Amino acid sequence: MTAERERTDGTRTAVEQRLWELAGAVPDPELPMVTLLDLGILRDVRMFGPDEVRVEITPTYTGCPAVEAMSSDIESALHAEGIAEVKVAAVLAPAWSTDDITAEGRRKLAESGIAPPRPQPADGGPIPLTLAVRCPHCGSVDTELLSRFSSTACKALRRCVRCREPFDHFKEL
Repeated sequence: MTAERERTDGTRTAVEQRLWELAGAVPDPELPMVTLLDLGILRDVRMFGPDEVRVEITPTYTGCPAVEAMSSDIESALHAEGIAEVKVAAVLAPAWSTDDITAEGRRKLAESGIAPPRPQPADGGPIPLTLAVRCPHCGSVDTELLSRFSSTACKALRRCVRCREPFDHFKEL
């Protein structure tokens, strides 16, 4: 693959766009129903030579144990595309936020039985203060917290009082 000269306007070349799509399609190792793009973890993909790519990801929280698996999976996906040198860097600024999860990611989480975090209002204003978490099984907001942590640190374990089903809730950050 050949890369165009580095741009200063923030756009991607066609090759970078293809690599962005490949890296973005990598499933999250802890939540395989969503991709790194769905979660907003993928931040940048840049070519620095004909076979050299730098990928930037931002973990959902500092010290996330899945960073190594994500990096390895991205490297494998881009190596399969013929890129010899793949460098994956974890960048912590700007910090990841649940606002980075796409609408598609929120839909996939809900379909998988995980209550997604509340979205940022469309006008960019403050998130309304509500403690209600909607059950992904029956839609009830009558839920209770069982544990502040679930299978991963970014999720809490809750139970619906109405249908009695337990479920994970992706915590707002």
